[in-house]
Amino acid sequence: MSQFVISRTRRAAVACLAGLTLFTSAPAFSAAAAVSPTPAQIQRLLDQVVAAGAPGAIAVVRTGGRTIRLAAGRSVLDPAAPMRPGLRSRFGGVTKSYTATVVLQLVAEHRLSLGDTVERRLPGVLPNGGAITIRQLLNHTSGVFDYVQDPRTLAPYLAGDLTRIFDPRDGLRYAAEHGPLFPPGTGLAYSNTNSLLLAMIVESVTGRSFATELRRRLFVPLGLAGADYPDSSPIAGPHVHGYTPDAPPMDITALSPTLYGASGALVSNAEDVARFFRALLRGQLLPARVLAQMKTIDPVATGGTPDSGILGGGWGLGLLRESFPCGTAWGHDSEIPGYTTAAWSSPDADRQVVVVVNSFYDHDAPVNQALRRLLITAMCAG
Repeated sequence: MSQFVISRTRRAAVACLAGLTLFTSAPAFSAAAAVSPTPAQIQRLLDQVVAAGAPGAIAVVRTGGRTIRLAAGRSVLDPAAPMRPGLRSRFGGVTKSYTATVVLQLVAEHRLSLGDTVERRLPGVLPNGGAITIRQLLNHTSGVFDYVQDPRTLAPYLAGDLTRIFDPRDGLRYAAEHGPLFPPGTGLAYSNTNSLLLAMIVESVTGRSFATELRRRLFVPLGLAGADYPDSSPIAGPHVHGYTPDAPPMDITALSPTLYGASGALVSNAEDVARFFRALLRGQLLPARVLAQMKTIDPVATGGTPDSGILGGGWGLGLLRESFPCGTAWGHDSEIPGYTTAAWSSPDADRQVVVVVNSFYDHDAPVNQALRRLLITAMCAG
């Protein structure tokens, strides 16, 4: 890989956010948003994303019972294949909302408490584990160092070994060696290590693999046939290939999902992601009291900068709040090497948009500017 690719790949892997911040404040979601965008509007904006430099793009927009499914550009560059709305893709950091939902189901079952410490559930894993709670892991106020920022994490992949299986225990060891970024609960720092710890806690409590819990609790009950939590590089069936923003672009679809695990390994299609968030926000996956906690924003977990992806929003428990011109939305966005994704829903999940772009870009790049216009129109009908 070129030095440019190495630099961009590291930034994307560290952030795992699309940086698609929209507005600094917003009212409650407006009734005007009930006016659905037209397919022609969405197609025009998708075409603009591709014209700005993306290989391809997908958008699924839902308003009530109406769904728009559209695509533009290419899913594979060589040999060329068109982008199609139903193709599977890597969804990166969107995985965190699924991980959080499994954890919160265990809270609802009284098998976990948000006040449980890492030390209680995973003795000896972190030197300060007795001061870090599950709640703080979920809203990124734990102060745990992000293992992806340690050069040892990315070194094999940057050297070309894209399919290498990453051992999450190595990630936890790297994080422990770096020590805390701040006393738990006193700051906000997006850390993929939080999700690795949460997955290990789920496995400890249930006695089953995290992949098994995702399937039995979310994928199967919701009929998410396109969803998977892979432990190796291949993506089964027709899928979207991911590319670097180089000229010419490099196909990095094979980057092992184990690099991210519970923080970013999800493979799915756009419509299944929309179905998950609709079920979540409509109370089908969590009791009302637990969903309310998921949507509670700690004052420490707000604010930020454009590069953080949370300006005007904030972190709930594995769920990101974002501001649109027509109101507040809930969901998650992500940027990992090869893919930019976003999934947003109105509070009642009546209006939804899920997008996939098969490359990754700087915050103010033309592709991301075009993508913001698409998201705003999809949520607010222009």
